[in-house]
Amino acid sequence: MSEKTFNVLFLCTGNSARSIMAEALLNTMGSDHFHAFSAGSHPTGTVNPFALERLEKERIPTEGARSKSWNEFARPAAPVLDFVITVCDNAAGEVCPAWPGQPITAHWGVPDPAAVAGSDGEKRLAFSKAFAVLHRRVSLFTSLNPASLERLALEQKVREIGRVVET
Repeated sequence: MSEKTFNVLFLCTGNSARSIMAEALLNTMGSDHFHAFSAGSHPTGTVNPFALERLEKERIPTEGARSKSWNEFARPAAPVLDFVITVCDNAAGEVCPAWPGQPITAHWGVPDPAAVAGSDGEKRLAFSKAFAVLHRRVSLFTSLNPASLERLALEQKVREIGRVVET
């Protein structure tokens, strides 16, 4: 792989669960070549405690996890993004800010575990399922070699990862 570190932004509406877990996963699994961020179009302002619990159970660091607006990444001083990946259908359908650097975009829709009503056990199960989907997709993503692929081929491969269905 190249020595370049690729910046990846995971987007969701509330930036409280799926995008937070994806950010933490990529920063752990791909730390040699990727730097992940997360944000929301309408951030809740808090990280869902079940997301933090799932990450901690998997021994994935959660320090610095916070719910924030995607506007932080549209500012002139923001990191230049190489990839912007939506993980919820709402964010995928919204008009995103103009990202500097023309990043590759993809949609990796994951059912919202924070929307699950019921017992804490049912909520934990929903977070476990969402985590498993994100883990598989991030694993596939980190196996790509962005430096060796033409932009069009890379964009196609990143989008295909979003169609991976867990069995």
